[in-house]
Amino acid sequence: MSNQVNFSEQSIEKIPLQIVANKEEGAKIIATLISDLIKEKTAQGKKTVLGLATGSSPILIYKELIRQHKEEGLSFKNVITFNLDEYYPMHPENKQSYVKFMWENLFDHIDIEPQNVHIPDGTIEIDQIEPYCTQYEEKIKSVGGIDLQLLGIGRSGHIGFNEPGSAINSTTRLVKLDPITIADAAKDFGNKEAVPTKALTMGINTILSAKRIILAAWGKNKSIILKKMLEGPVSTKVPASFLQLHTDVTVFADKDATDELSRTKAPWLYGMVNWTPKMIKRAVVWLSLKTGKPILKLTDDDYKSEGLTDLLAFYGKAYDLNIKVFSQIRDTITGWPGGKPGAHEKTRPERPEPPVKRSLIFSPHPDDDVISMGGTLLRLTDQGHDVHVAYQTSGNIAVFDDDALRFSTFAVDLLKCYNIDTPLTEEHKKLTQFLKEKKPDDIDIPFVKNIKRLIRQGEAQAACRFCNVKEENVHFLNLPFYETGLIEKKPMSEADINIVIDLLRQVKPHQIFAAGDLQDPHGTHEVCLQIILAALRKIKSEGDAWLKDCYIWLYRGAWQEWDIEDIEMAVPISPDELMRKRKAIFKHQSQKDFPVFPGEDSREFWQRAEDRNRATAKLYDKLGLTEYEAIEAFVRYPLDNEDSFLK
Repeated sequence: MSNQVNFSEQSIEKIPLQIVANKEEGAKIIATLISDLIKEKTAQGKKTVLGLATGSSPILIYKELIRQHKEEGLSFKNVITFNLDEYYPMHPENKQSYVKFMWENLFDHIDIEPQNVHIPDGTIEIDQIEPYCTQYEEKIKSVGGIDLQLLGIGRSGHIGFNEPGSAINSTTRLVKLDPITIADAAKDFGNKEAVPTKALTMGINTILSAKRIILAAWGKNKSIILKKMLEGPVSTKVPASFLQLHTDVTVFADKDATDELSRTKAPWLYGMVNWTPKMIKRAVVWLSLKTGKPILKLTDDDYKSEGLTDLLAFYGKAYDLNIKVFSQIRDTITGWPGGKPGAHEKTRPERPEPPVKRSLIFSPHPDDDVISMGGTLLRLTDQGHDVHVAYQTSGNIAVFDDDALRFSTFAVDLLKCYNIDTPLTEEHKKLTQFLKEKKPDDIDIPFVKNIKRLIRQGEAQAACRFCNVKEENVHFLNLPFYETGLIEKKPMSEADINIVIDLLRQVKPHQIFAAGDLQDPHGTHEVCLQIILAALRKIKSEGDAWLKDCYIWLYRGAWQEWDIEDIEMAVPISPDELMRKRKAIFKHQSQKDFPVFPGEDSREFWQRAEDRNRATAKLYDKLGLTEYEAIEAFVRYPLDNEDSFLK
């Protein structure tokens, strides 16, 4: 169910916010608001003027509108639309054009009159842009203005393509795209270099002139910018913050998108709180960091001065509460991620028996294992556990073309050294010609894909050898959903799930490690996790006995880290072990120096991982725990009680 948040001048959030369970629910609510408006205006004999957005956020909204048109008779005959923006230059037939996007995702499936569709023209000559933009504004005014404007929000804070620095009085115009926007668009264009650096967009003033505004924000990667928009000041640095000045705007966000909001981080600032053990831990950690005091030094006055008096009512005094939370965090620390044989303290994260465990580490890409939990992997093999590593995808699209050419040339030259003539020579010629003529959005030919797959596979094997994983324990699953040759992947299928089921039943692990790092910008981590969970649910439903004694641990590290109150196992990493982890990551040479898909973070993956591991250790230190060089953190996934994990 959705959760309508009360909005007042005293609220930390300066724009009305409606939190929904997931984007599917949010899309249905927004689509219904749009359809209700269309029906109301049609009944009055009036046309409905909609401002529309592109990108991932509105796709499900458009699907629901299409469904209502086909199944419930919703008509768009009296609807006029104006789209927010378009890349420049951009031909409407290009697959990345917003013209193509809108027709494929909405207009082709409804009964809208083509003459009522307006999308900025990316083919306008540069010297005609100014009069064209003026005409676009006049067309909006000539139909009475926009009744409802639909928006998404970019990580740069843009609405439309109004990037940081956009003025409140701006109208439709040509703009320069922010580097963050270009990085995010790279997945659609193949690489950053292929993304247009400019765009045509409605201005801030044009958007604010709409009678009603709805903004949709889905996913964790929107959480930081959503906080700035809702809680921060009105500023050109965050163009979406100008929405605070509108009298009829609502933000719809799923739970993941609200992760960074004060209501999530510190809900006690809003009023009554359900003091669950997790919420208590969150509050005490928050107080410790806010006051700069270790947990055991917090006083009753600290709790009272920061609005946490209600929490003391459950414990009577800070002393008892401090010890309880401190002990909970201390008990997450273990140097034995596979369990310490002979140690039977119930507070340890892992069981002591069996003393030698079968540990199955799932790695979405061929390097996530060592990047995110390389120190723990090394600790498991050092302590004699039977470690298996399963690489879920080939990772072939993340290899530079030049590397593929270099390896192909090496193979051909090696054969020439021994006067061996094989069909490989002809394939190499085809590869050379293809790469010479390849365009940014071309899909690699099979020979190129295979070379890139083998490059990633060889690097993963080298890293496993370095970590003392047995050769027969290294599994390359090459899940089918990934093999599109594009950044855009297929949904998970039964074939993907069955491959994972077969491996799980082959290994019968005592513990599973999987990536819970869902801020991977291309979504592969999330799909890989859902495939694992779907496989486990099916195995559970069929009564496999081994699953009852299996712990499922989720790791992060490449893109984000767990919040301290979520961590259930913290594995300390010494300086020497951190260096060993770094060397394991370095085995992935194709990802070294500058990977194909670096995201918005300019650091190399080993640097990101080390910085996050050190930051976690520093956090434990600040809270008054033992000081370590670095820590890798894990959360246990409760397959028997998944709803509790989601909460």
